[in-house]
Amino acid sequence: MALGEERILGPTRRYEDDAVEASLRPRRLSEYVGQSRVKEKLSVFVEAAKARGDALDHVLLHGPPGLGKTTLAHIIANEMGVGIRVTSGPAIERQGDLVAILTNLEPRDVLFIDEIHRLSRTVEEVLYPAMEDRAIDIVIGKGPGARSVRIELPEFTLVGATTRAGMLTSPLRDRFGVIESLEFYTASELTEVVTRAARVLDIPVDAEGAEEIARCSRGTPRIALRLLRRVRDYAQVRAEGRITRAVAREALDLLEVDEIGLDRTDRKLLSAIIDKFEGGPVGIETLAAATSEDVDTIEDVYEPYLMQLGYLQRTPRGRVATALAYRHLGRELPRERRAKAADGVQEALF
Repeated sequence: MALGEERILGPTRRYEDDAVEASLRPRRLSEYVGQSRVKEKLSVFVEAAKARGDALDHVLLHGPPGLGKTTLAHIIANEMGVGIRVTSGPAIERQGDLVAILTNLEPRDVLFIDEIHRLSRTVEEVLYPAMEDRAIDIVIGKGPGARSVRIELPEFTLVGATTRAGMLTSPLRDRFGVIESLEFYTASELTEVVTRAARVLDIPVDAEGAEEIARCSRGTPRIALRLLRRVRDYAQVRAEGRITRAVAREALDLLEVDEIGLDRTDRKLLSAIIDKFEGGPVGIETLAAATSEDVDTIEDVYEPYLMQLGYLQRTPRGRVATALAYRHLGRELPRERRAKAADGVQEALF
């Protein structure tokens, strides 16, 4: 497992997250916090499908990990009043595995495939007729005596989730009737997530304490819930159990999470660009070697949030630390960078 997946601010699901997320999972769209644009459209599509007595069109949800794609899949099934079968792309190794799942679905059921971009091409080919024609073709026998048998399927809804929509093949992507992108949460939305979770888990937390946790959660509910549990532990041992802003800040300092949600590894990455490569540009392979991190981990785990904050830029020549990154780390911007920044301001004024 990559280091980026083990860190407390890593968005990838961990074993310890599963039980908590399941207990806190909302069952209705009205209870789901955030993603208002996606919720509004899904509510219309669900109501229309129910009124017709049809299965909902196939749904593709894409976006960074930890934003609630699995939760939305369960909500869709619950709103439709049908069952849900959950699996993942890597778990479906052979065509027969998928055929067994499809043939055991009840009418209008939801089949949720997480990491759908990791389906093998041979397995994916079974999905095409299943999604489009509600049928699958099975070849029986080999050689000249082989024959094809078509098995009719009940109408169902495939909900696919992916963090890499660009890796989906066009034939598969084109068969989804509803394609929605999930976005990072605002601090106010995450405060609502933390407050609701604290109420369900019976954790005493002030509004300011919830805000402090939310502010450091990198726009991701999964990280917010994980930080809430760790701050609860600190409050229980050192602060009489109640989470205030001061207690939350002390706990986050202990976890080496700063006031904007950067941890030691984030700061190490930015420091390497600034100290070893004069602020960049530096190639991703070189940066990975200098920080002893995997290239995929840097690209998928660290960079998205640093770019969202405006601390890191991807350029054709490599990664560049911005003036904001210098300021946050307490470093002085090099003279030539200051001159370029000043020229840029003058050009903008004139």
